[in-house]
Amino acid sequence: MQILFIHGMGRTPISATPMLWRLRKYGHCVDVLGYFTGTENFADIVKRVSDKITEMAAKGEYVLVGHSLGGLMLRAALQQLPIEISLPNQLFLLGSPTVSPRIAKKSQHELGFQLVTGDSGQLLASDSRLATISMPSIPVTAIVGTRSFALTTKYFKDEENDGVVSVSECSHAGIGEVIKVPVIHTFLPSSRKVSRIILDKLSQP
Repeated sequence: MQILFIHGMGRTPISATPMLWRLRKYGHCVDVLGYFTGTENFADIVKRVSDKITEMAAKGEYVLVGHSLGGLMLRAALQQLPIEISLPNQLFLLGSPTVSPRIAKKSQHELGFQLVTGDSGQLLASDSRLATISMPSIPVTAIVGTRSFALTTKYFKDEENDGVVSVSECSHAGIGEVIKVPVIHTFLPSSRKVSRIILDKLSQP
């Protein structure tokens, strides 16, 4: 199976090296696309993602995996695909928000956040912009972390969270299954548990 992985904000494709290695080990053909939010706006990155998806669709069946902001980019790219382009068999969202995360809202006016996250950071802090990104009508599995860390505990109170987003912020009526794993946000793409979930799903008829 062809698999495209898109990393999260502030990360690179290297963040998922263990998972990508495991997927390749089981015979899957894995590709990645990198970006940097400090110099590219969201729409430009999404256009590159859409072009990559179009290339993959021309070769046959494929699956998409997106971590955090990468999941939003995949959803936005699918939304603007020409109607003649085949949709993926499955979409896996790893800690990817479906509503504006509270941490993004609290950080949106901080200079450091603005410099590093650019337009994508402002999108994450905007309920109205996020609402324009629909959930595709294909099988979608959300894999969400539940291991928080002390620095951000105050933002979530008693809500289950992975230190960056809560389980509720990654939920949506259009998601077929939400799977919780005891992993912090940063390590979702490298987690053996996450790899196992994806491999098990891919092996199902």
